[in-house]
Amino acid sequence: MTTSRATETLDHEALRHLVNQARALPLADRITLLKALIPSIAQEMTPRDYEGVVVELRLKGERVYDALLHPGQGRKSRHVPGERDIEGR
Repeated sequence: MTTSRATETLDHEALRHLVNQARALPLADRITLLKALIPSIAQEMTPRDYEGVVVELRLKGERVYDALLHPGQGRKSRHVPGERDIEGR
């Protein structure tokens, strides 16, 4: 997980623990977990902000596939911008 001013107040240790527990689940269970979280997330956001999260998730997936196509080459060789690029960090 990357940190920024927007995430510096989060409990990263607790989140990392939850992420590690979720990663231990089979793929179908992880997908179900992700889908189960969507309604409560969407209810606490405006439609525009929620769409922004969806775009961020899509970009995260594209970055994974881009990195897999360019193993060991690092961020500079990738074609898909990352969070740091978009935020200017």
